[in-house]
Amino acid sequence: QVRLVESGGGLVQPGGSLRLSCEASGFTFSRNAMSWYRQIAGKEREPVASITSTGGNANYADSVQGRFTISRDNSKNMVYLQMNNLKPEDTAVYFCVARLSNNYWGQGTQVTVSS
Repeated sequence: QVRLVESGGGLVQPGGSLRLSCEASGFTFSRNAMSWYRQIAGKEREPVASITSTGGNANYADSVQGRFTISRDNSKNMVYLQMNNLKPEDTAVYFCVARLSNNYWGQGTQVTVSS
């Protein structure tokens, strides 16, 4: 079965950086696009970044463009989200999503940006 396990969340000061990781299993990772979403408390989940199956193209939400970078390693079935210059408004639970015929979600990892 599809399994997605996120890691790397935590508490960071404004302006700091974090790198989220997602380990995927149960499907042919190299053939599927992957995404990161986030859910800010009290709000709907929103897309943050997506990457094609080969890693050749990526898209970002306007709110993170220029600060976040999505990448993947198909040899390791891993997808990453490098987050730089973090702001308090980036505080959220971040989810890894596998874009199969249906979307499959990880359990999420909390990112808190606070001084």
